[in-house]
Amino acid sequence: MIHKSNDWTRRILTFPAVHPCQSISPVTLVNSLIDLGNKICSYRSICFATNKRNARQAFRHVRNLLVFLEEIGNGSSIMPDSFALSLSELHLTFQKLLYLVEDCTRDGARTWMLTQSDRIANHFRDIFRAIAMSLDVFPFGSVDLSDEVNELIELLVRQTRKARSDVDPDDSRVINDIIWILGRFEDGVAPDPREIKPVLEYLGIRKWSNCNKEVKFLDSEIAAEYLNEEKKKEVELLSSLMGFMCYCRVVIFGSIDTGSSDNQQRNQEEFHGLNPDDFRCPISLEIMADPVTLSTGHTYDRTSILKWFRAGNRTCPNTGEKLTSTVLVPNLVVRRLIELYCSENGAGSGSEPGRKNRDLKRTMVAGSMAAEGAVKMLAAFIADRLVNGDPEETNRAAFEVRVLSKTSIFNRSCLVEAGTIQSLLKLLLSSDSTTQENAIAALLNLSKHSKSKSVIVDNGGLDLIVGVLHNGLKEEARQHAAAVLFYLASVEEYSEMIGEIPESIPSLIELIKGTNHHAKKNALVAIFGLLTYPDNHKRVLAAGTVSLLIELLRSADREYLITDSLAVLSSLAQNPDGCIAILRGGALNLIIGTLNSSSSRAGKEFCVSLLLALCINGGAVVVSVLVKNPSLMVSLYSLLNEGTSRASKKASALIRILHEFYEKSSSSTPRTPVLPGEQFIHVW
Repeated sequence: MIHKSNDWTRRILTFPAVHPCQSISPVTLVNSLIDLGNKICSYRSICFATNKRNARQAFRHVRNLLVFLEEIGNGSSIMPDSFALSLSELHLTFQKLLYLVEDCTRDGARTWMLTQSDRIANHFRDIFRAIAMSLDVFPFGSVDLSDEVNELIELLVRQTRKARSDVDPDDSRVINDIIWILGRFEDGVAPDPREIKPVLEYLGIRKWSNCNKEVKFLDSEIAAEYLNEEKKKEVELLSSLMGFMCYCRVVIFGSIDTGSSDNQQRNQEEFHGLNPDDFRCPISLEIMADPVTLSTGHTYDRTSILKWFRAGNRTCPNTGEKLTSTVLVPNLVVRRLIELYCSENGAGSGSEPGRKNRDLKRTMVAGSMAAEGAVKMLAAFIADRLVNGDPEETNRAAFEVRVLSKTSIFNRSCLVEAGTIQSLLKLLLSSDSTTQENAIAALLNLSKHSKSKSVIVDNGGLDLIVGVLHNGLKEEARQHAAAVLFYLASVEEYSEMIGEIPESIPSLIELIKGTNHHAKKNALVAIFGLLTYPDNHKRVLAAGTVSLLIELLRSADREYLITDSLAVLSSLAQNPDGCIAILRGGALNLIIGTLNSSSSRAGKEFCVSLLLALCINGGAVVVSVLVKNPSLMVSLYSLLNEGTSRASKKASALIRILHEFYEKSSSSTPRTPVLPGEQFIHVW
């Protein structure tokens, strides 16, 4: 019966309240109303970003109603059923009021809620009038109330019946101040901090972390609405407010408090023993967007399990157990963990195809003239701090570039245009480990921008980045350096230049040998990127990469590490030297086993690509081993129907090679080696 708070999967200013069931007893209903009323009143001490006067009035009405409800509850355990209609409507209204006060006090949504003052005032008015209506139908003649309570209720009904929807004058004043500041941004004029600080003080935004929460909330609202043409004006306002908060976060607040130490500790505890595979639906093998639990206790993505049911199945896919009920219970715990994981790792749900690409496309523009002006001024401010600031200020400026450039293409463009890259490259030589890490992480985000790659290389960035990769002060810095090399290697000329630096590939190999899974992944994808330049194949082979990757296939407990290892091996197998090294490493049966057992579509595709390359470059000796493995054909035919078009084509090509070999062998036709010297390859 009681609404569960702190469940922020609900969109703000939406009220999914429901009537209590018709069979509920009046006694239970009264007790639930008392609980709800106390819950609403618990918000009295929390800062309201808007409608403070309406909120105070709401709390006063609820406290008076609690006096009334408690007297009813104490009067008799037997209540007539005629109570139910009035109390049920009051219960629905209490639910809506609780949602409203939650939204008005939500940390991170203060700026947006202030701009919605008029809309919120209307919600309060509707709730007050709903209270009056529910009391109008209450059978007061059926209950013995004290004169004091009767007078209290009569006064409450009069007040709520004539409730108005006036916006608090202070709200209107601060909204006008915000509009004036946004106008300054549109005109390309930096507002005076003395004009901004009173606005932030009114909203209770007093720290860097408060601003950061505002930015994250506004960004999530933009992501939810930016494709909706009817909400175009709303999205523009959201974008303007986000630009304003980004500006305040950097320019107004002198120090950074991430405000996340407690959250990070909690997240680490929640994620202990978990990995992304724990969040995958057993049916689709994608990260779940809406996890639901069956009566058997197993959790699936709602879309996948509904498809399973529509196909006529009435069993649990995991256990095969016949279901006594097909009721789907939302698994809020798993959903929260998935949201935390995606937030921490910049990942998106696999059940929302194309979501990440659409979000990136959204960030190509500022969203409004005010947001564009704010970010450009902010980029210039940061660039100046990187050049002229003291060590503490330059470290903070590097951190701000890191934050601003993480998810926004437009922000990256402004920061590159402002000339931040040259200063960040110099900071790679810093003796302060935090400054070096912030600088290389910022360069990682900027390296994703098309214009940044040439700026990095033209300013001597390759040697500096490889220097961090080789001798970085922290493992995190070396990990980021590997990722930067991956993005730079997308340009063939730069891939060649990176490969020619003696320490580059050996340093990547050292990262793979380490224990940090993220560092391993970044090193693997960097090597994969370097292999786009043919001469780097010999360098990678000479570094002993093949034996290391084969060991990873045997021992890795992360699916993504296995997939990335297969990707590198597949690339190496495209030339004869790589093929020989892989076969001599005894990898053939291991690859087949991985193909049969992998739950990753990409992993299966790389397995088939690798086997196809080994057949082409390894010849009949390799094919003769493959045709003897009956499970291989099952996996290949499965890919024909279930794999991507590319995987299906490769599987088809491999099946054709195996069939041709089998037909020749059956007719006793002598085999001729595909490659001279094939007989010297030892296949395990």
